[in-house]
Amino acid sequence: MLDERKVKLMTQLALYDQTQGKEDFKISEYYRKDYAGVHILYTVLWVTIGYIAAWAIAMIAGLDTLMEKMSTALLITLVLAAVVGYVVVLVSYIGIASHLYNKKHQEARQRVKRYNHILTRLLKMYEKETK
Repeated sequence: MLDERKVKLMTQLALYDQTQGKEDFKISEYYRKDYAGVHILYTVLWVTIGYIAAWAIAMIAGLDTLMEKMSTALLITLVLAAVVGYVVVLVSYIGIASHLYNKKHQEARQRVKRYNHILTRLLKMYEKETK
């Protein structure tokens, strides 16, 4: 005879396995700091590439004006603006990425814990049944 409670628990487990479970299990294999750290490194890499590309496009677009007004002071100002802008953008993105990936790891761990709790309840039901 099928127990309705067991069927509900098995359905919850199967649904979780098919939807979020695969990604959550991968995420929860890492320590929180390791998971966030790796993704922050990826963020730094892509922000750097994007920032360089944006500056290159801006420089190409304003090349005529830049050549007309070229001076040492202008060059130093542009370099300082680029460096300060890069630091501000990078720190902002690192803060956002750190928050997002720490939160993502925490939520995945909570779902995996809930999954394990349901699995434990199901196993206890089976143990009671066999006694």
